[in-house]
Amino acid sequence: MTPELKGFLLVTSVKIVAVFAALMVGVLLIVWVERRGSAMIQNRLGPNRVGPLGLLQNVADGLKNFLKEEVVPPQGDRALFMLAPLLAFTASFLLSAVIPFGAPLPPFDFTLPLLGRFVHQGPVALVIADLPVGFLYIIAVSSVAVYGIVLAGWSSNSKYALLGGLRATAQMISYELALGMSLVVVLLIAGNVPLGDIVAFQQRTTWFVFAGLLAFLIFHVAAFAETNRLPFDLPEAESELVAGYHAEYSAMKFAIFYLAEYVALLTMSGLIATLFFGGWDIPFTTWDEQVATAWSVEAVLRSSLTLAAFSVKLAIFAWVYVWVRWTLPRFRYDQLMFLGWKVLLPTALAYIVVMASAILVLETVGVEPSVWYGLALFLVNLPLVALLVLGLDRHRVLAGTRRRVRVEA
Repeated sequence: MTPELKGFLLVTSVKIVAVFAALMVGVLLIVWVERRGSAMIQNRLGPNRVGPLGLLQNVADGLKNFLKEEVVPPQGDRALFMLAPLLAFTASFLLSAVIPFGAPLPPFDFTLPLLGRFVHQGPVALVIADLPVGFLYIIAVSSVAVYGIVLAGWSSNSKYALLGGLRATAQMISYELALGMSLVVVLLIAGNVPLGDIVAFQQRTTWFVFAGLLAFLIFHVAAFAETNRLPFDLPEAESELVAGYHAEYSAMKFAIFYLAEYVALLTMSGLIATLFFGGWDIPFTTWDEQVATAWSVEAVLRSSLTLAAFSVKLAIFAWVYVWVRWTLPRFRYDQLMFLGWKVLLPTALAYIVVMASAILVLETVGVEPSVWYGLALFLVNLPLVALLVLGLDRHRVLAGTRRRVRVEA
């Protein structure tokens, strides 16, 4: 094995373990934040007994799930029943593989006793897989998660679980289209596919939350539906479906579905931070371009600070998910489908045409990618967002979804 291959395997293994561990710890923290945050919003205490401030309550719940009895429906498909939660979790975790979470570290060349020489010739990118098709990878992997949910409903051989799986499939397919169309606008602005290049473009110009404001709004709304979070949690509507697609699951298989949901919440928050808020970029800071070519205190400080900046952005959007869940009521199913097919998708398609035309005009007049380039696109977005807000007026857009039945006494 060559020193270069050994260095690549070492770096990749460390990054996989680090990201997996960070996600698992992040799930424990965000579940605690959600339980304490919902208690704060509802003016109650929440978990506060197990450990300081109730921090160990989630650990206790996890141990409880390990000790509970595993139940498999006797008339169900056992193999698919076991596979479904793993498929849902794997799809959620794989999205994190292409998210850059910090500035690159310098290359290295060192020798360990008994293990030999390890070499990494270029800068060490703080991303598990710096794929040249990161944009396409996101669309492909995000569409796989629906299979875990629909298989869970079908393999249970339960009518309630099957209804939940079918509703989840219809919902996720509806909003995947709008989510993908919003990413096309990001691709048009950046002119490149890898997420690292998208972050670099935002460093040179402006964050895409300004240059692609409407794309950010569409993506964020679609992400709520993709993760089955309120106000789009119809696949798990307990008042209607007895917990939905995972009604027949118990113990750790049941817990894995919730683990997948919160991992998806964290990865979607990371994607929003990367695609629209500069990723690991720190505003109004510049770094020496040579800092990543040799190990130094400045190089390590640069990577550490950018990692902290990315973590703060991710935490903010994770809290937004929690805040919205305990603030907004659940949509009716016809309203949910109406919003996806008749509002978000046509808006996203029209938005692609408008932004492509605006970018063509800017390139024709010779405007180079810069802060002014981003501000010009921001001015294009303002009237579009205003039109969308006016169109979403409840008394006009949702008028077709309200069906009132008069009950005569």
